[in-house]
Amino acid sequence: MTSRKTPPAAALAGMIDHTFLKAFGAEADIRRLCEEALEYRFAAVMVNPAEVERCAQLLRHSGIAVGTTIGFPLGQNTAAVKEYEMRDAVRRGARELDMVINIRALQAGDVETVRKEMDRLASVCREAQCVSKVILETCYLGDREKRAACALAQNAGIDFVKTSTGFGTGGATVADVRLMRAAVGPKMGVKASGGIRDLDAALDMIEAGASRLGTSSGVAIVTEALSKREKGSV
Repeated sequence: MTSRKTPPAAALAGMIDHTFLKAFGAEADIRRLCEEALEYRFAAVMVNPAEVERCAQLLRHSGIAVGTTIGFPLGQNTAAVKEYEMRDAVRRGARELDMVINIRALQAGDVETVRKEMDRLASVCREAQCVSKVILETCYLGDREKRAACALAQNAGIDFVKTSTGFGTGGATVADVRLMRAAVGPKMGVKASGGIRDLDAALDMIEAGASRLGTSSGVAIVTEALSKREKGSV
């Protein structure tokens, strides 16, 4: 168990995107996700596009954002298709959009393709007053490519750079979060996502520079933080 200082549970919850991105499950899973978000006051729920409208109804007037994924999980849709997804999601009630970049284009040195899709995301989100995030899928990129993607996102006016989909060969790492924070500086958001299952992992990411956490283990993480503070182990 860690001996480092644990932030207040409410502050920790406010950094978490409470996530359900499985392609299967009962309708009750989505209802439970939203009920937990209301109880713990997470920053947002993060769901697949087909669930946006339902979540928007369940969280109406709550102050908790509904987030969804664009080009998920491979990033291989065209920019035009991604833009359609963005606009459709916004129309259905999404307030945060997490877009997977065209990883193959970046690897091939085709930065113009990546720049154009990031520009479209930033433009749609500015127009709709939504939060924009780009998913780099860091497990498939070298450090130079990660820095290049961060620079493109920053230049486009994207709100957050995000590590992972959770569907790749690896998730968030402390090294990648540090690299991304160093690349974008102190003002831009960095979202760590993928494999964050307990309080220690969450604190590792926050200490490395993450300002938002994507996880399906938000309840367990906040419960652990509450328990530590009750025991005086902060």
